[in-house]
Amino acid sequence: MKELYIIRHGETELNRLGIVQGRGVNADLNDTGIAQAAAFFNKYNSVKFDKIYTSSLVRTHQTVKGFIDLGLPWEQLDGLDELAWGEWEGKPNTEEAREAFRTVVREWQLGNYDAKFGGGESPNEVAARMSKAMEHIKKQTEEKLILVCMHGRAMRLLLCLLLDRPMSDMEEFPHSNTTLYRLQYDGLKFTLLDSNNISHLKQL
Repeated sequence: MKELYIIRHGETELNRLGIVQGRGVNADLNDTGIAQAAAFFNKYNSVKFDKIYTSSLVRTHQTVKGFIDLGLPWEQLDGLDELAWGEWEGKPNTEEAREAFRTVVREWQLGNYDAKFGGGESPNEVAARMSKAMEHIKKQTEEKLILVCMHGRAMRLLLCLLLDRPMSDMEEFPHSNTTLYRLQYDGLKFTLLDSNNISHLKQL
């Protein structure tokens, strides 16, 4: 049995401005994101995690820094990186950008998991690398309680994969900054224990 605490990173300034970051923008947390990370740590620092996994991007490292500073084992897996939005990464939040985003998301909801922006990744491509990352995590049988910090779109796709749901359901998983999803793995399947928990943010 394994239990996974999967959280999204804290807020960055691009998050605040509604600008997509993706895999190609390695943004730091802003002051709000740092406060969110501290609030999550304050609530969950007594949980006896065996291991921390993050993406290769600094915003995930900063979000779980409190746990890393406790000396817990930590591993970066680039398979957990955010979906690459390609040509739209870091671009201003204009109506043109929003419409392009809506168009590709509609394609995904219709089941076209190969749709992507120029220079970006499709859900199928992200799923392939995340599946490899999850196989690595599953093989670490001595790790029973795991903290995973990753990214909004990638997290939505991962939850679909782990819960055996079509990726077109990805929009059904809200993804506020530092939101928590908790899952149990019995060696065969994953079960959702807690969904979109942001109770640690009430004090902010």
